[in-house]
Amino acid sequence: MTQETAKLVIRNIGQILSGKLEQPILDGDCIVALDGKISAIGYEKDLDTDQPTTLVDANGVTLAPGLIDSHVHPVIGDYTPRQQQLNWIDSCLHGGVTTMISAGEVHAPGRPKDIVGLKAMAIASQRWYENFRPSGVKMYAGAPVLEEGMEEQDFKDLADAGIKLLGEVGLGSVKTGETAQKMVKWARKYGIQSTIHTGGPSIPGSGLIDKDIILEADADIIGHINGGHTALPDDQITCLCESCTRGIEIVHNGNERAGLLAMRTAFELDQPERVILGTDSPAGSGVQPLGILRMIAMLSSLGDIPAEIAFCFATGNTARMRELDTGMIEEGMSADFILIDSAQHAPGKNMLESIHQGNLPGVGMTVIDGIVRSARSRNTPPAARLPFVVEQ
Repeated sequence: MTQETAKLVIRNIGQILSGKLEQPILDGDCIVALDGKISAIGYEKDLDTDQPTTLVDANGVTLAPGLIDSHVHPVIGDYTPRQQQLNWIDSCLHGGVTTMISAGEVHAPGRPKDIVGLKAMAIASQRWYENFRPSGVKMYAGAPVLEEGMEEQDFKDLADAGIKLLGEVGLGSVKTGETAQKMVKWARKYGIQSTIHTGGPSIPGSGLIDKDIILEADADIIGHINGGHTALPDDQITCLCESCTRGIEIVHNGNERAGLLAMRTAFELDQPERVILGTDSPAGSGVQPLGILRMIAMLSSLGDIPAEIAFCFATGNTARMRELDTGMIEEGMSADFILIDSAQHAPGKNMLESIHQGNLPGVGMTVIDGIVRSARSRNTPPAARLPFVVEQ
């Protein structure tokens, strides 16, 4: 190791959540990261922990992958004109979110709807979040909304410029399954992943997208299957889960009962790996800094699944579906972590049991790319125990 190598050691970990459904809890009490990537996981006595540039004592708390919000609507920097709010991304970091995925920068005032303008805006959005990460949070942005008149060359142009996402299909002028299917295929051909709006209108100007349109369009992810905000009828939700193998995205700003139905259907199909989580914020209901944690607690408690499995919906499931290098605790992945513990005076014999009873944990620290980004959360209930930096 050279003097320039950044070495993070986190020791005295009480429990490690992997983010992976096949093995949601890992053995070990220590993690080492070199230059922002996980290099070793295990027990401190077996690892090379000498000469760290940053040493963190976890103080017995749980370490999990940083949470991924699969559905946000950013505009520019850490500002949202939708709610006239500054520092909303930083607030979400304090809710454990270290990575966000744009479903379209649709709240930009005067959003261009001509093809030249929408491509320019998507490329600009991708660039400014690539160049500026609010509070270190990874924002995957530059997600153009489909408009009538787009041709295959437009998707090639977008891909050549670095665009990898489409905004929600259905938020633009393309609202028929036939047209959407053609454009989704073009996007997929050039490596651009697609998400489709599901349910009733979210804001004035949007419209109903029902199961027939969704199945015909065949987008990669069924965006907010529980509605954003208005959900489809139950039989359409179950039909969507049963009739395709695409991602099942459940969001905070949707119908909670419908979200539980979608999750239970995925389990009945023995396909829990399809479930991913988002907030669908900023939106008319505001920004929810604790939205992903609230979804984990809600799905675990009311859906009666282990909390460590619910964490996978917001980490490893999304990472695999989105082809990210974060969201799982394994060697070579980005060193993006949250250190969490039971909230003070919370019921339950441990943190996972407390979450399973519907309670939020307290976030004690966030780490992105091996760098400590925040200490005790200003938004979660205070954790019973807190990690601390020993030396830096």
